[in-house]
Amino acid sequence: MNKIAIVTGAGSGIGRAVALRLVSAGFLVALAGRRKAALNQTASDAGDPARTLVLPTDVSDEDAVATLFRETVERFGRLDLLFNNAGTGAPFIPVEELSLSQWNTVVAVNLTGAFLCARAAFRQMKEQHQRGGRIINNGSISAHTPRPLSAPYTATKHAMTGLTKSLSLDGRAYDIACGQIDIGNAATAMASAMTSGVLQANGTVASEPVIDVRHVADAVLCMANLPLDTNVLSLTIMANGMPFVGRG
Repeated sequence: MNKIAIVTGAGSGIGRAVALRLVSAGFLVALAGRRKAALNQTASDAGDPARTLVLPTDVSDEDAVATLFRETVERFGRLDLLFNNAGTGAPFIPVEELSLSQWNTVVAVNLTGAFLCARAAFRQMKEQHQRGGRIINNGSISAHTPRPLSAPYTATKHAMTGLTKSLSLDGRAYDIACGQIDIGNAATAMASAMTSGVLQANGTVASEPVIDVRHVADAVLCMANLPLDTNVLSLTIMANGMPFVGRG
């Protein structure tokens, strides 16, 4: 029987790579994201229209999230996996220059959006026949340590770790497993600046190595394929030479 997944932020980058890998492994995948054209491109890349469902969604909108989950279950019958991947950032500027609007936008997408999707997943996974499922949250290396000038993004990713642990605990009684993947320098459009040079903690600008995003997608698939009595609570996948482990 095909497993059913929802991938948020599926129109580009890590979300697109994971969605395509899941489809290639036999999943039926609902593609969620703000931009319909980008989601349509992901669906086209997947090859078989019957295996994907395009659902433009603003994950920070409670009603939009409810629609996403309702239409996914109406089309595919159940939900086995949520990849909570949608995210955004604020400009790399000093914290005293950040506006409340910029802060609230990052919190709304990265944290509130993840909560809304996880809540909807819990409701479905608890009640469906053959109860249970899995949630995988995209935490980022920023769930452990910040880059300079990244307070809103880093704060939400640290909070994602707390959300993951709480969901993991609360899901045990219902066969719902929740884990987190923390990704460092996957080669996507968002990370394109890494190779040309990014600000370091000591004030210098340096290029950083990146890894093929396919390795990230393979890691998510590995987590997704585990039985529900087994959970990867935290997995870090990163370019081996990135300045994360060490003094920086």
